[in-house]
Amino acid sequence: MIILGLLLSFSLKRFSSQTITDQKISVKMNEKTPVYFIDEKDVRAIVRKENPSGKVGDLNIPALEKKINALPAVDSANVYLNLNGKLNLDIKQRVPVFRLNKDGKDFYVDQKGIEFPISKTYSHPCMLVTGNVKPDEYQKLAELVEKIDKDDFSKKFFIGISKYKDDYNLLTSEGNYKVEIGDLDNIEFKVKGFKAFVEKYLVYQDPQKYNMVSVKYQNQIVTTLNPYFKENDSILKAGNKELAKAPIPTAAKKPELAAKPAEKKKTTPPSGKQKENIKPKTVTQPKETKKTEKKPVAAKPKAKVKVE
Repeated sequence: MIILGLLLSFSLKRFSSQTITDQKISVKMNEKTPVYFIDEKDVRAIVRKENPSGKVGDLNIPALEKKINALPAVDSANVYLNLNGKLNLDIKQRVPVFRLNKDGKDFYVDQKGIEFPISKTYSHPCMLVTGNVKPDEYQKLAELVEKIDKDDFSKKFFIGISKYKDDYNLLTSEGNYKVEIGDLDNIEFKVKGFKAFVEKYLVYQDPQKYNMVSVKYQNQIVTTLNPYFKENDSILKAGNKELAKAPIPTAAKKPELAAKPAEKKKTTPPSGKQKENIKPKTVTQPKETKKTEKKPVAAKPKAKVKVE
């Protein structure tokens, strides 16, 4: 037992005195999709910083593993030593599902719905999402993006997602129209409805004709015309003319109301009396009295005749 103890202590001292060279550091990235937020140089630099002496005995493996897991772009890390003094680091990086622009800030979101910042040295190609997206919607939104990436038709048409108020819109690569899907429920049914609309109708139309195609309503597809498309001018003008004709019935009622008081004035019989009363007033004009005031001699006999 004493001999075995001495041999064990001797082997441990020899093992702890070994130096960890670059050749004895093995870094493996285990993600299926290749991403390059961190590389082997970054990992080796962290190892040197955590173990300045480079000896196996001075290396704190739990602290090194915690340090690597604290990196925002790292999903998980496993650090261990072999008996020959080789340091192994198995690292799995986060794979962005979409890039979110929210409140003027850009960051990535992975499949689990976890945010992590963008890198200054690497930009991962993924779908761009804009709008006030809530954190509890990240996972459903990630599922939507994955369904779009797996479907050849959807991947061809949809290049981005935007949220306006409470409705989500899919941005298309052809034309200037967007596809309104509403909430994130029944996504497969909504995408199938849009696919049927494209194959049966939109392929025969100019994609610039529409401004929006809405599939948010159940079993309905609502389209909005593009007002800047030339072929839509006649359609929009005809619609404006129909709207202009709408208030005509209300305007026709006004002359009828104005005609009724006119008929009442005609039917009032005491019109003759009013004429008789009006005539003497019009005969005695103030102009003649003024003339008579200038000639007092001629005015007096006329007054006498009127009295008689």
